[in-house]
Amino acid sequence: MNKPVVYVVSDAIGETAELVTRAAASQFNSGHLEIRRVSYVKSAVDVLRVVEEAQAAEAPIVFTIVLPELRETLKKEAAARGIPNVDIMGPVLQALSTMFQSGPRLKPGLVHKMDEEYFRRVEAVEFTVKYDDGKDARGLERADVVLIGVSRSSKTPVSLYLAQRGYKVANFPLVPEVEPPAELFSLPPGKIVGLTISPRQLQRIRVERLKALGLSVGASYADPERILKELEFADGVFRRLGCHVVDVTDRAVEETASLILEILKGETKI
Repeated sequence: MNKPVVYVVSDAIGETAELVTRAAASQFNSGHLEIRRVSYVKSAVDVLRVVEEAQAAEAPIVFTIVLPELRETLKKEAAARGIPNVDIMGPVLQALSTMFQSGPRLKPGLVHKMDEEYFRRVEAVEFTVKYDDGKDARGLERADVVLIGVSRSSKTPVSLYLAQRGYKVANFPLVPEVEPPAELFSLPPGKIVGLTISPRQLQRIRVERLKALGLSVGASYADPERILKELEFADGVFRRLGCHVVDVTDRAVEETASLILEILKGETKI
């Protein structure tokens, strides 16, 4: 049986329309469908060709077209042939025009322009990957924020989430047998955030990690007494540093990152 087909049409890349289409398709039959993306549609001739192809395939059209004349042409041609079509961009542009009390710039692909913000985020991600998990203590001073905590306390995923928002993040694991680097104690306390977690949840996470690695769940890594020792050591380091502490227990990465952003902006104290 052939997969159902949807045409995704855009005067830019078409990623937005495809993402929306796939999100909607996931609600039906496990989302199995064929998406035929047509990018950089620039003229009425391009529109007509796509509409004819969609008609032959008996496929609906989902589109993100910025230019009003092309949007209207596609709607008109699709309607004339009885082709279902969904305009994703038009209604949003109209709503924002009312809010801003001005017309849109009507330049396709602006969201993908490589501007200063884009490069800042790329640099932040590269920095965060380089200084993940205590790989190099020299990165602590250059970071916008330093996350510390025991193993499996969400340091890396939270770091990468913050990096996607342009923050250079270094994270460092706390282990009782290893004294934290001197560089850590030379930082302003407001630049450091300690991550803590309940012993029970940490044990559960570590047991699953051991299983995933094919290792014995009886290893000291998941031993309750060992976990308590690590958490007590981490708490002692937090107190010595006088840093903010966030409890990640039962918190999603996004929620933890939001709390840290509030701390960095001085909007809250944890």
